Amino acid sequence: MDFSVKKLACGAGQFLSRAVQFTEEKLGQAEKTELDAHFENLMSRADCTKHWTEKIYRQTEVLLQPNPSARIEEFLYEKLDWKVPSRVTNSELLGQYMEGAAEEFGAGTPYGSTLLKVGECERRLGAAERDFLQTSAISFLTPLRNFLEGDWRTISKERRLLENLRLDLDACKARVKKAKAAEAKAAMAPDFQETRPRNYVLSASASALWTEEVEKAEQELRTAQAEFDRQAEVTRLLLEGISSTHVNHLRCLHEFVEAQAAFYKQCHHHMQELQKELGRLPNAFALNSTNSMAPPDLASEAASSPVEMDTLKIEEVQAPATGTRKAKVLYDYDAADSSELSLLADELITVYTVPGMDSDWLIGERGNQKGKVPVTYLELLS
Repeated sequence: MDFSVKKLACGAGQFLSRAVQFTEEKLGQAEKTELDAHFENLMSRADCTKHWTEKIYRQTEVLLQPNPSARIEEFLYEKLDWKVPSRVTNSELLGQYMEGAAEEFGAGTPYGSTLLKVGECERRLGAAERDFLQTSAISFLTPLRNFLEGDWRTISKERRLLENLRLDLDACKARVKKAKAAEAKAAMAPDFQETRPRNYVLSASASALWTEEVEKAEQELRTAQAEFDRQAEVTRLLLEGISSTHVNHLRCLHEFVEAQAAFYKQCHHHMQELQKELGRLPNAFALNSTNSMAPPDLASEAASSPVEMDTLKIEEVQAPATGTRKAKVLYDYDAADSSELSLLADELITVYTVPGMDSDWLIGERGNQKGKVPVTYLELLS
């Protein structure tokens, strides 16, 4: 109990001494030990690293999980050391709804079959997104969080300890300075007459006490200086380790970019496959639109006796006076037979339709060449 009280009293006195020194420094009434320029640069670089790492970490969290409620939930699960439940992505949820709607409307209808195909694609996109989120959390977010919650806390702790030891060192320097000034003042006191021997004894005793106080203060200063130098070296080594942190974060950044590139590549592949699948499905909307824009007599004729494209002779097809459009080719296409026109990506062709023609196809012209072209490979411009 006595030891605890003494320790508490010693800690309180040390805290008060540091508070006095700090206050006098702020008021310009006490000297402050300055660190060398290299040390100051290391601390500034560490602060900058912490500042931007924290910003990048927070914004990456928002990118990977835009829902703030979900982020708070995941944070609580992590702090409680519980397993985070698997969460369905928005794409997967959309895919489920589309597949449910397809069952209700009928998978055999044009709308139902299209909903089914798009829903399956959305599910695949959602699965790719989940893999991307998991990979990014492990390879990028976790190292950033480990730095903020581990290395940076250690650096901050050692810096606070260094600052406290600096305050102790400057307080010791101030005590030595005051003790030497008092010693010099006592030594300069005039000699007393023999008729006043008592005052002479008191003066000699005061000079000896101040000499002893100077020696004690200098001993405390040497101890404080040694502790400060030792702590400064420890802190310097930790601050120099920021360079290794940058190298580690650079590697993690490359892994994050690779994961992101792989995710978008998967999404692009899935969407291309979906476009090809949709091109093979009956497009009732386009067919209805074509019939509705055709003259009544031609529409009725097409409905009563549709012209099969296989029996249509391409060389006999003539471009209409109106209704031709320019189209940009999205992908390369190899003609399956002489009635089709081969395409090269990014080229421009003229397209138009003829009565009774399958809505998934158009007639394309490129110079003197003419043939059927699939609609899904084109982007209509005008």
